[in-house]
Amino acid sequence: QVQLVESGGGLVQAGGSLRLSCAASKSILSFNHMAWFRQAPGKQRELVAIIRTSGSTNYADSVKGRFTISRDNAKNTVYLQMASLKPEDTAVYFCQARLLELTTWGQGTQVTVSS
Repeated sequence: QVQLVESGGGLVQAGGSLRLSCAASKSILSFNHMAWFRQAPGKQRELVAIIRTSGSTNYADSVKGRFTISRDNAKNTVYLQMASLKPEDTAVYFCQARLLELTTWGQGTQVTVSS
């Protein structure tokens, strides 16, 4: 059973940047993909960015051009670099690992963007 630990959240002003990290307890290349989701109060959890084993990436339209997902295979860590943050980016951000039908989630890290 893999464990995912997110870090890097916090309070930032609009226009600022943050980098989230997701450290996995096993090789991240063993998964079909790693992804970042977010959930704002009263809203459904939504996909923010995904990185596949091949290295291909996809982003939600709302974050394209502002967020970048990347990984460090040696550190078994996936990152989400967030720039030009907006108040509407405020949410709990979750890391996800997927292998076939098995999905694992991290505990989440709070990101709050003040206007």
